[in-house]
Amino acid sequence: MHTVKQTDILTGSIPRQLLAFFLPIWFGTLFQQLYNTADTLIVGNFVGTNALAAVGATGPFVNLLVGLFVGLCSGAGVVVAQSCGARDLDTVDRQVHTALVFSVVIGALLTVVGLLTAEPVLRIMGTPEEILGDAALYLRIYFLGMIPQILYNMGTNILRAAGDSKRPLYFLIVASLVNIVLDVIFIAVFHWGVAGAALATIISQVASAVLTLRCLAGSQGMPWNLSAEKLRMERTILVAICMIGVPAAAQSALYNVSNMMIQSCMNGFGTDTIAAWGVYGKIDFLFWMTINSLGISITTFVGQNFGARQYDRVHRGTRICLGMSAAIALGISVVFLLAAVPLFRLFSQDPEVIAVGVEMMHVLVPAYITYVCIEVLSGALRGCGDVRIPTLITVVCVCGLRILWLLTAVPRWHTVAMVELSYPITWTLASVLFVIYYKKGTWLKRCIAARHGEAADKTAVHS
Repeated sequence: MHTVKQTDILTGSIPRQLLAFFLPIWFGTLFQQLYNTADTLIVGNFVGTNALAAVGATGPFVNLLVGLFVGLCSGAGVVVAQSCGARDLDTVDRQVHTALVFSVVIGALLTVVGLLTAEPVLRIMGTPEEILGDAALYLRIYFLGMIPQILYNMGTNILRAAGDSKRPLYFLIVASLVNIVLDVIFIAVFHWGVAGAALATIISQVASAVLTLRCLAGSQGMPWNLSAEKLRMERTILVAICMIGVPAAAQSALYNVSNMMIQSCMNGFGTDTIAAWGVYGKIDFLFWMTINSLGISITTFVGQNFGARQYDRVHRGTRICLGMSAAIALGISVVFLLAAVPLFRLFSQDPEVIAVGVEMMHVLVPAYITYVCIEVLSGALRGCGDVRIPTLITVVCVCGLRILWLLTAVPRWHTVAMVELSYPITWTLASVLFVIYYKKGTWLKRCIAARHGEAADKTAVHS
């Protein structure tokens, strides 16, 4: 049995606590990304451009299904964080057992869906015939690892909700090292190509899941006592998880549907563009993992403080997180613009791929700052249990308008840059609406009434 030190986020310095929580999540997400990044690096340098394009072409579909369960896992994280903040330990225990059983069920369903739809979806996306076979093979193997992957994600959401953001980092470091070593063995030594890359990823996912479950079952100092006898899905708890998780999952799914359409548009520009877009996605992930880590941090921070009825601290934490996110986004943008060519050369030596990729970066990177409000404010709102309006804003502005842009503007001005412009245009509009909605403040009154059955006091509406 191991005693786990939890981060106290109900008292003390807000910036220090956000950073203490954010940094392990950030490093954990970095190592998680090494799964696919190692695949891309080794495939691109040891197999070739076609194989690199095949792995890159799978990204949107993988993200679609993965986004579904990540959204569902976030629902568990919010309800556990609120119960931890309220010091309702019996409810936390029941929530944890329900969430773990639910994750196995969802993982099994996603495995079946992924195996059955891999090739048809790739064809719908317009994946070129010369890379279709490798892309479909990569996906079929990858989706065999859905159950351990969702167990890991559910487990880490639970640990973070309780204030432990460090241990998931340790598990991912181990799993990422396993993935890199196996990538080298399976691809560079055994010459298994994209199949080797997918297999290495699965084995590393199993490793992270095993470590996470051992932690959940054997840690003291946490508000649960995991045992096989208590593993069941309680209807009321499952409903509470789904009330938050399903809209988040739907939001993520629609995000990724629009990204799949963008991938489909990119497929129409040829193999070099597909490869460049895949590589850019690996570089671009540094921004996304940073902003998403801040979003996870503020969701947990807000969830616990909301559960403890510290509403002024909810607002102060949100404002501080916005400032931190904006500063970091600007810093990443500068680095990317100055180091565009060297970054692309890490993944490919093809001059055409590099040239196309650098042009992509010059269009998108300056717009990163416009996304900050979406991530932080939606995370804060989710931590309080408000998911309906944020989901609506995201679906209409980000997803709906992006699809409209792809269907109307792109056919008329058929360039890679016009495809990319769908991002900053929709980010800007959604950010404005999120700020207006958050500042209005009525959402917090509704959340307080739903959670505590009480009227909001004056601190609740001050933003």
